[in-house]
Amino acid sequence: MRVFLHLLVFFIPVAVLGFLLTGPHSPGVALVCLALVFVPIALDFVSPPERRDPTSSVPAAAWNGLLWVLTALHLGAIGLLPVFVMRAGVSIDSAVAVFLVGNASAQGIVLAHELIHRRGGFRLAGRALLAGVLYEHFTTEHLRGHHRRVATVEDPATARYGERFWPFFLRTVPAQFASAWALESKRLGAKTWWDQRKNPVLHGLMVGWAVAALIGIGFGPLALLAHLGQALFAVTLLEGVNYMEHWGLLRAGKRVSVVDSWDSEGALTYYMLIGLARHGDHHAHAARPYQDLRLFEETPKLPWGYLATGYCAVFADFVLIPRLDAELRRCGLGPYREERRAA
Repeated sequence: MRVFLHLLVFFIPVAVLGFLLTGPHSPGVALVCLALVFVPIALDFVSPPERRDPTSSVPAAAWNGLLWVLTALHLGAIGLLPVFVMRAGVSIDSAVAVFLVGNASAQGIVLAHELIHRRGGFRLAGRALLAGVLYEHFTTEHLRGHHRRVATVEDPATARYGERFWPFFLRTVPAQFASAWALESKRLGAKTWWDQRKNPVLHGLMVGWAVAALIGIGFGPLALLAHLGQALFAVTLLEGVNYMEHWGLLRAGKRVSVVDSWDSEGALTYYMLIGLARHGDHHAHAARPYQDLRLFEETPKLPWGYLATGYCAVFADFVLIPRLDAELRRCGLGPYREERRAA
C-alpha cells in the first residue's frame, strides 16, 4: 500500500491537464478548480509525518518509468496552455489556467532537479523541462555551483540568516544566472563572445526563448504572455523552495553534511514531490536516486511540508521566519552553532 502512495505525484499534472483539456469553462467552474492547488496546500499544513526508510520492493526500472511519464505530462501542460488561452481569450478561465500550469511547472522543476542529477536522456529531459520555464541555466548552477557551495556565503541559492524572501529572490535570480555563465565560460576557456557559442547556458536561453517566440507567432501575444506568466510563477515558487531549503545555515567544514539542509517530515510532500523533502540526504549523497533518500533525526525540520512552507515563504515569510529561527536554536545550527558549543 505504501508504494502506491508515490502515485500522488501524478495528482497535480493530471488534474491540470484535465483542466486544460476540458476548457473553456465558466468563471465559476474555473474558480472552483483553484482547489486543485489550494486543497493540497491546506492538507500539507496538517499532513502526518513520514519518517520511515524507503521501500526497496520496487525495481529501479519502475521508478525511472515514473519519471518519464511525469516528464511527458509536464511538457504536455506547458504545450497545451497556449492552445487553451487562444480559445479562452482574456478571461478568468485563462488566468486560472496560467496559475494552475505555473504550479504544475514548479512541480516540473522538482522533477527536472531529479533528472539533471542523472546522465544521458534523463538530463536532456530535465533541461527540456527547465527550458519550458526559461530557467535552463539552473542545470549548470545547481550541479556545479550550488552543490559545491551550499550553506556558504558564496552560494547565491543559500538564503542568509534573517533574510526575507523578496530580497533573496531579487539577489539570487541574477546571481545564479551570472554564476552559471561564469562556470561554463571558465570550463570552456572562453575569452570572446565567439567562444561562448558552445556555452550550454546560451543554448538553454536560445531554446527557451525560441519556444516562447514560436508560441507568440503561432498562438498570439496573449498566449505568449500566458507562457511567460506560468514560467515566472514557477520560478518564483522554485526560489521559495530554495529559500527555505538552506535558510540561515552555514556549514562547519569543507564537506557537506546532512545538517546543511532543511528537511520536512510531511508525508504529502514526500509522496507528491518525489522525495525532495529529504534534502539533507540529497546534498550529502547527490547521486542517490529520489526513491532511496532517507530522513535524518539531526537535520533541521521545516514546520510543514514543502507545498505549505513554500507558499508561506513566498507570500507570508513573516510567519515562517520565527519558526525557522526557533528550529535553528533548537538544533544548535546557523548562528546558534557557537552558542551550542559554548554551552
